[in-house]
Amino acid sequence: MHKLTIIGGGLAGCEAAWQAAKRNIPVKIYEMKPEKYSPAHKLDTLAELVCSNSLRSSSFNSAIGLLKEELRRGGSLIMEAADATRVPAGKAHAVDRLLFSEYITSKIAERPEITVERREIKTIPGDRPVIIATGPLTSEPLAESLRSIIGQEFMAFYDAIAPIVSAESIDMDVAFRQSRYGPAGEGDYLNCPMDKERYEKFVQALLEGEKVPLRDFESPRYFEGCLPVEIMAERGLETLRYGPMKPVGLTDPRTNRQPWAVVQLRQENREGTLYNMVGFQTKLKWQEQKRIFRMIPGLENAEFVRLGSIHRNTFVCAPKVLTRFLTLQENSNYLLAGQISGVEGYVESTAMGFLAGINAARMLTGQPLVTPLPETAHGALIRHITNADQKTFQPMNVNFGLFPRIEKRLPKRQRGQAYAERAMAAWQKFIENIS
Repeated sequence: MHKLTIIGGGLAGCEAAWQAAKRNIPVKIYEMKPEKYSPAHKLDTLAELVCSNSLRSSSFNSAIGLLKEELRRGGSLIMEAADATRVPAGKAHAVDRLLFSEYITSKIAERPEITVERREIKTIPGDRPVIIATGPLTSEPLAESLRSIIGQEFMAFYDAIAPIVSAESIDMDVAFRQSRYGPAGEGDYLNCPMDKERYEKFVQALLEGEKVPLRDFESPRYFEGCLPVEIMAERGLETLRYGPMKPVGLTDPRTNRQPWAVVQLRQENREGTLYNMVGFQTKLKWQEQKRIFRMIPGLENAEFVRLGSIHRNTFVCAPKVLTRFLTLQENSNYLLAGQISGVEGYVESTAMGFLAGINAARMLTGQPLVTPLPETAHGALIRHITNADQKTFQPMNVNFGLFPRIEKRLPKRQRGQAYAERAMAAWQKFIENIS
């Protein structure tokens, strides 16, 4: 008989199950796929990545790199999978999303403490501790069940997915391989260069392209870290050149000059047969995507194996409903994990699953619940989602602005290292205390 119920088999749910199982807690994960799919999911495996295949920066001196290192040192399944299925992406940590999902599904299946039941849960069980890790695409019946418990309406923003193109359809006489500031002919990215005239025509096409309309009752609120490319174009002619189409540090080998703008393509799978259009999440209609994106030099004959789309992400107002242990204020038997808890990003969602799994296990074994110090990346995220202004609360990626300040004045290059060293000292003590 399982002691812990986890609803949702995404990154947070799988990580929570893994941490609880390591502490000898019998767990059952309920995953609604393949019985039912959300608008963004396609695979029947667990821990499917639906947006980018990038986990962002690998640098230990960045906040996201630090969060990943904390997870590694805590024995994270998700980071184990990410390291095992990594693909070239310069300074970023990208994965082969199919191998990544398959790796996690296999590991979960091998764990005797964990069982997976494939069916939709519409009502939150009330007879045992439950981790709700259904993500930003929580089904409406379950969302209604949670709404009745917390007594609050969900909040929402819109997220978008970037297209993926076939490698063999990219014109390599035009696109060139180079990582930013690296030598031409090497590097992990393909770059499609544009001159000023083509760039301006491209931006105009984005502005005029037909978009998928929001419904009458929906407001156009987007996550700033993942804006649709056409929304960025609306903010001014130069916005894309200072965003995803930034040419700085790249040299077109045909001209030996920096292009006016570039579209970067990042390897999507280990075989290098698919490439992701970096930063090109979009709500353009599918035929418009094909027409407009084929204006990009090197992609005139692009074969799109996945087109961009937009979906509504729901989350709770965490400062109103969550404690620092990720339990609900209205019912301490329930914990939230992942993006529904009010964080943004793959790794951030995993981190909330990590902590929820540990606290659920401690709850079931009569131990006090724990929260890492805010000097750690995990603790900084917890402090943000539980102490932010309730009126203006929005999901946020981990960043050093969420950490307690280091008072000593340091050069910019040394600040990240100082934050990281302080965090790891506090994290090591936390890990030792919960082992």
